[in-house]
Amino acid sequence: MTDPENSRHVEIKDDNDRTAAVAEVTTASGPDGTVRASMYAKSEHVRPGDRAALVDEVMDLPEVKASDRVEATVPYGDIESVERLRERTADVALRAAGGTTLLDANLPPDDG
Repeated sequence: MTDPENSRHVEIKDDNDRTAAVAEVTTASGPDGTVRASMYAKSEHVRPGDRAALVDEVMDLPEVKASDRVEATVPYGDIESVERLRERTADVALRAAGGTTLLDANLPPDDG
């Protein structure tokens, strides 16, 4: 591949405009690739829904919608992120790796 990979930083803010949850998203240039995302909350005490909102922000990125697969990492025990990823993807495979949950899945075609 001759094109460099593209990275994007995504944040969800709390009511006080502080960063509540963060994702680092990397996609290979061109269509039909695999997107890699590392998602985590900045603290254990985030509002319900912030982690799911972060997943939605990541999944709605144009470069993610143009991809076929996703490889995501979330902290082990982050059920909210895992459940939202399962809702937004297909053929999900999960496995634990230390303090991290690894998710591999197919992305549905973009209907938009």
